[in-house]
Amino acid sequence: MFSKLRPLIFKIDPEKAHTLAIKSLKFNLIPSIFDESKNDPIFKTKFFDKELDNPIGMAAGFDKNAEVYNALFKLGFGFVEVGTITPLKQYGNPKPRVFRLVEDQALINRLGFNNHGADVVRNRIRSENNLGLLGINIGPNKDTDDRLKDYLTGYKTFHEVADYITINISSPNTENLRNFHEKSKLQELLKSILREKTNLNSNTPIAVKISPDINENQINLISEILLENEIQAIIISNTSETSRDKLSNIQRHQKGGLSGKPIEKKSNILIGKFYKLLKGKIKIIGVGGVDSGKAAYDKFTSGADFVQLYTGMVFKGPNIAGIIKKDLKELLIRDGVKNYTEIIGNKTLS
Repeated sequence: MFSKLRPLIFKIDPEKAHTLAIKSLKFNLIPSIFDESKNDPIFKTKFFDKELDNPIGMAAGFDKNAEVYNALFKLGFGFVEVGTITPLKQYGNPKPRVFRLVEDQALINRLGFNNHGADVVRNRIRSENNLGLLGINIGPNKDTDDRLKDYLTGYKTFHEVADYITINISSPNTENLRNFHEKSKLQELLKSILREKTNLNSNTPIAVKISPDINENQINLISEILLENEIQAIIISNTSETSRDKLSNIQRHQKGGLSGKPIEKKSNILIGKFYKLLKGKIKIIGVGGVDSGKAAYDKFTSGADFVQLYTGMVFKGPNIAGIIKKDLKELLIRDGVKNYTEIIGNKTLS
């Protein structure tokens, strides 16, 4: 059905189409998908000591304001991450700010953390029961005088309603946010958040979402800092400011973060490098170009424990999680494995 509607949807401005998708999910206009892979032992896993039906997650950016995460669980996602959420409500960057690169199966966005603000989103989450594992992605307001304080406010606001909290230091659309990849700034940020976590007597796990555009030296430094601070998960990776040379679409040079198929291999290489350095001590969530069973399979063999997607659903439709699981199961059965975790980091299978 989505393949028939796609040409019509793609005539609509990308941000308006996204708003329409959120409203459709909110008002149950998209029916729950029959999930033939539900409770399949081949996908069963644990994330932060909680049972997951499958390792396919929705990345932050789709459900920015935590309006439809339960609807996404009904579409077959094993976990959902909402946000990015800032302490105060903000509009984000001027429109137009989302660009659909159809030939490249990619998006470029420069949204700039548009969201309803932390208190509104927290109250929304408290008003309904979560149907699955919920991550909350936090960041600073654009005009804040103290970004560090904003992260602490985010953790303090959400630690009681989140299954995990992601520290987003990697959006290319908030000026100089990626400076937190620097050694001293990242150390200060994580140590401050961990102190706040201790003060709150909180057990809510912390993930850090990084940029795909980091260099070799930064990979080593970030790994050391995450291990030293006993961070539980790393999300590899956010959108890219580079990787435009081989794109076909005329909008390829729009300012913003590139997501989708063009950053798939870049993400996989980065996952592999972190996998070797982290040695299983920190869970890896792989993001970038996940739109099929084969794409998820390649993330797992590169070293990811879980995967997330967003752009894949834009191009493949609301049944994307089901499509991935069906195709992935065939690949896993081919390999003779009983659970997908057996292929994690096994590049010989790719």
